[in-house]
Amino acid sequence: MNSYQPGKGKYLARCAVAICALALLAGFSARAENQNVKPSLLLKVGIDQKLNAELPLDLTFRDESGKTVRLGEYFDGKPVILALVYYECPMLCTQELNGLLRSLQNISLDIGKQFNVVTVSFNPKETPGLAANKKKVYVGIYGRPGAAEGWHFLTGDEDQIQRLTNAVGYHYAFDPVADQYAHATAIMVVTPQGKLSRYFYGIDYPSRDLRLSLVEASNNKIGSPVDEVLLYCYHYDPATGKYGLIVSNVLRLAGSITIVLLGGLIWILFRQERKPTSEGARAGRDAVRPSR
Repeated sequence: MNSYQPGKGKYLARCAVAICALALLAGFSARAENQNVKPSLLLKVGIDQKLNAELPLDLTFRDESGKTVRLGEYFDGKPVILALVYYECPMLCTQELNGLLRSLQNISLDIGKQFNVVTVSFNPKETPGLAANKKKVYVGIYGRPGAAEGWHFLTGDEDQIQRLTNAVGYHYAFDPVADQYAHATAIMVVTPQGKLSRYFYGIDYPSRDLRLSLVEASNNKIGSPVDEVLLYCYHYDPATGKYGLIVSNVLRLAGSITIVLLGGLIWILFRQERKPTSEGARAGRDAVRPSR
């Protein structure tokens, strides 16, 4: 018959507590590791910048009316903003288009006049009807004349979509469980010749940066002299997809302006000094001139 030993009971209790604590720590550790592991689906998602790469302008898509069109038709001497989305996306694509719309509303350049916008669905199952509905909404909210001729919403076949997304470095994947696409968000600015000029990430695109990118992509054929000055002072950073201030250029510009202003001031002072002397000499000549 074993007798109860208080010391032994306390030891066993402490062991039980320690075992439970270790089990909890192991669980937290495993959960943390799982949180740090990127799902395999997302390994296929991302954007690789391909600046200066040429788009395959021979690609064919369907416009909002269902008509077959060549991508090159929209590069009619003007830069193009390219947005890759899918029209039934429950969240990100709508935010991307909303962000683009906000930015375009805040710049004076007009869709269809100085540049075009091409929105392409990367879901081959989507129809021109969906594209037409999207166009009606966004062109209507934009509200400027000529926008309907300059903002295009396209759908297409899988092989054409793949060629376009590969050309711009846009990677996405379909999630059959969620029945939707996993994808990143970005818009691209393309030159009139079809070369990728700039990438802007996320769902918010600063209006100044977007305007500068359009002016730059057009080789300064659109915009104003102020835009040219800003392009001299700002430089595009591919890592951030934004324009940053170039301090050295700003200092040079400020120095040049200072020299011009000082030169102008000296010229004004010189003119003011000469004026009284000239008037005095003229008065002296009049005084000694004999009267008739």
